[in-house]
Amino acid sequence: MNPHPLQTIKQLCVSSIALGAWLFASSATADNSELPKGHFLLPEVGNMVGQVYTVTAAEDDTLLDIARIHNVGYEEIRMANPDVSLWVPGEGTEVTIPGQFILPDEERTGIVINVAELRLYYYPDVEAGEAPRVETYPIGIGRDAYNTPLGITETTMRLENPAWYPPESIRREAAERGDPAPAVVPPGADNPLGKYAILLDIPGYLIHGTNQPDGIGMRASRGCIRMHPEDIESVFWRVPVGTQVNIIDSPIKVGWDTSGKGYIQAFTATDENAYGMDTLLNVVGLIEEHEGDNTHSANYEQVREVLERANGQIVPLS
Repeated sequence: MNPHPLQTIKQLCVSSIALGAWLFASSATADNSELPKGHFLLPEVGNMVGQVYTVTAAEDDTLLDIARIHNVGYEEIRMANPDVSLWVPGEGTEVTIPGQFILPDEERTGIVINVAELRLYYYPDVEAGEAPRVETYPIGIGRDAYNTPLGITETTMRLENPAWYPPESIRREAAERGDPAPAVVPPGADNPLGKYAILLDIPGYLIHGTNQPDGIGMRASRGCIRMHPEDIESVFWRVPVGTQVNIIDSPIKVGWDTSGKGYIQAFTATDENAYGMDTLLNVVGLIEEHEGDNTHSANYEQVREVLERANGQIVPLS
């Protein structure tokens, strides 16, 4: 939700391929099962966290209800369950939860937002002796013509119960519809910012809550990053002012688990040229470089099929 141009972005950072790092992290001192949903210890080997699992829908569940409970967004749950009704899955229906993630190939500090993935990663500071960890949350981002800006910025302010000042573009569009928008929307149930907002050092852009949580996991905002109310509340008090925020566009991710097995994942690209032949060659080359002599683990046909489907599913490299 920002009408302003992007002149103030500190550094344009577009990445079409995310090759996950396989560096060692500090040794773990706790088990992932003890952490809240979406929180993981950084792996000592590989760059993957979490797991895919299934749950059984109750009579009154929608897929969006299930997605919110299990820390995934609209597109994630829809693509993982293409044959399941969004609004009436049906009692007893098995629903796949895409709860496994390949960490972005970026510095593991502060906040990393992958707009292609519709997901935020937060690497909180830990005390000496504590195991490093990552938290990940589904997000909503800017729709066409209001793309969320890319680049490295930082948080500048935290606002509890913020008022919302509709930008001129929204007020103009509302007036054209014959439904004039107010100059200011006070805190409350009608405020689209929700109860918490974190300002970025890009004028007009925020990470904030929402009064329309069904839109999390969609490209529906005017550029701001939306989070479920409980998710923004979870991080709000723990993200210091001055935290680095790295906004990337990485529709292709390659990962390795703790055993060294390779995986590939592709999302719908915002750049229509992202999946050209050069990209295919680069991805296969990166896989083979990591695999060393085991070049049978990467083949052009398999990678091409994954890029064509671009459904966000993590696929083992055969």
